[in-house]
Amino acid sequence: MLDDVLVGVNRKFGVGLFMTSYFQIGTDNGQNVLNLVERAQTAESLGFKSLFLGHHYLSASNFLQPISTLAYLAAHTKRILLGLGVFLLPLHNPLALAEELATVHVLSKGRLIAGFGCGYREREFQAFGIPYAQRFSRLEECASLLVRLWNGEAVSDVGSYGTLSNATVHLASGWEPPEIWLGAFGEVGIKRSARLGLSWLAGPDGTVDILAERVKLFCDTAVKSTGAIPKELPLVREVYVGETDEEAIEFARPYLEKQYSDYKSWDHGLTIEKILQGTAVVGSPDTVLRRFREYQNIGFTQVVVRSEWPGMSLESSSRSIELLGQEVLPYL
Repeated sequence: MLDDVLVGVNRKFGVGLFMTSYFQIGTDNGQNVLNLVERAQTAESLGFKSLFLGHHYLSASNFLQPISTLAYLAAHTKRILLGLGVFLLPLHNPLALAEELATVHVLSKGRLIAGFGCGYREREFQAFGIPYAQRFSRLEECASLLVRLWNGEAVSDVGSYGTLSNATVHLASGWEPPEIWLGAFGEVGIKRSARLGLSWLAGPDGTVDILAERVKLFCDTAVKSTGAIPKELPLVREVYVGETDEEAIEFARPYLEKQYSDYKSWDHGLTIEKILQGTAVVGSPDTVLRRFREYQNIGFTQVVVRSEWPGMSLESSSRSIELLGQEVLPYL
């Protein structure tokens, strides 16, 4: 039974907010940053548990890179956790990244969540001179090394990143290291997270029944591999809250349809009807609350909501976030 493998998992449920940190070319970057800070502070005041920023290179937008942006937001917030959701780990040297992210963790007084993924855009790997076929092996190699460095180990090792001789991240001394989440959709990626003893960040696909099967796979593999289940089981969902189900669906449909048509490098196989009926959470506060409780009941501890989609006005996304904070979060 699923309840048996979830023994020991922190079942308290929280809601995080994925914030758009890329903007139309030609817009006022100063104003964009002010809007981002205001959104972060609003999320904190409404009771969101965390906020997350995405990561890409060669974007056709004014894209604020997440590490420096999170460090900036750390100075403008107090409580809310600050997450990478997700950072393209295979493109980076793990020692350099361990030092950089340790710095953000210190600056934010221990509020960093390090969410990593392998990436899906081949042109990013070409730009860094890293074979696209190595993205999965490098993800595992680098994540394992980060765990060792952040746990204070003096590491001597040789890998695709180079050679380490008694390497130590001294910033890691006497702290609780950042949580590491690995994004994954399929069985191999889910098992990878479990084998490494790291939280699995479920992507924005899968019905409740499919997700329940994936949670069981993750938990069973984690128990067999490490004897324990990571305390956090997060998932990402497209979310839009309106006054009624009909209003929310009518508004969200064209934006979600465009969002997924733009994922040309991701063979997601999702039609707009599948998205609206099974994978996205679109509806009234009561509907959204019911869906969130379904995720909680199958073992997830946090849902990271994406409520800003291409072409949507700041006012429209803000209204959904406010309804979520005022009419849903207090009842979780």
